[in-house]
Amino acid sequence: MEAKLKEELGTCMLRSTGHSAGGCISEGQSYDTDHGRVFVKINHKSQAKRMFDGEMASLHTILNTETIQVPKPVKVVELDTGGSAFVMQHLDMRGLTKYSTQLGENLANLHLHNKRRQDKQSREQQTVGKGAGQSETPAVTEYGFHVPTCCGYLPQENEWQDDWVAFYSRHRLQHQLNMLKIPQLFADVEVAPALLHGDLWGGNVAQTAEGPVVFDPASFYGHHEYELGIMAMFGGFGRPFYAAYHESVPKAPGFAQRNQLYQLFHNLNHWNHFGGGYRDTSIRIMKDLAK
Repeated sequence: MEAKLKEELGTCMLRSTGHSAGGCISEGQSYDTDHGRVFVKINHKSQAKRMFDGEMASLHTILNTETIQVPKPVKVVELDTGGSAFVMQHLDMRGLTKYSTQLGENLANLHLHNKRRQDKQSREQQTVGKGAGQSETPAVTEYGFHVPTCCGYLPQENEWQDDWVAFYSRHRLQHQLNMLKIPQLFADVEVAPALLHGDLWGGNVAQTAEGPVVFDPASFYGHHEYELGIMAMFGGFGRPFYAAYHESVPKAPGFAQRNQLYQLFHNLNHWNHFGGGYRDTSIRIMKDLAK
């Protein structure tokens, strides 16, 4: 593998730093190269390239908003022995302890980025002498993402839809919940496409000397409240985070029920990944939402 990485990265030096990390899905290792230190995620499954391609596109898209720190993606490398490796910037990360408020502010800015871009382009269209396309990049007006992404290693269908309820029902829950119940949870709620990290639990946040950092995304454009579903499941986000986030993005009526709806997807996803430990919670949420 190291010879392949040297070739693909154009480096003579590839020296392990001793920094390693492993999750439920992939293993990781940091290396010093001619061009600086990188972190390499390795997965030997046949579908690893699809998973890493989606993560790379997610990181690129979040990075381009300039709202929250993420590792800069470098390259996805197919391994001769099977599977793939994903090379990205090495960040000196440790557990989040003192940047909870900043994380809340930064995540709110990520979620508001596309709306602010929409508003800017709308103003430009109404200004004499300016028209559509004056801003750097057109705002996203639909829900989805330009490539498939994986939450864990299971692929998510991200085909663009112009309606959030249809997108979430069809591409996130589909046969898992009666679709007729879902629209009731969105009555009188304004939903606009927001760029989401997509898998933001406590294990995917950290901090550097400069502030909070998020990683391992599974991005798409969706309802901003979706992000807070998995965040509520595993902890790691204290009161300062939520106070800062909701200062910029206040809770809308029905937030608690929709939060359960979004947790349902992640419970089902974990059930499919890790087995029946998430069965009871999934069934309980479906029963609660069906009441």
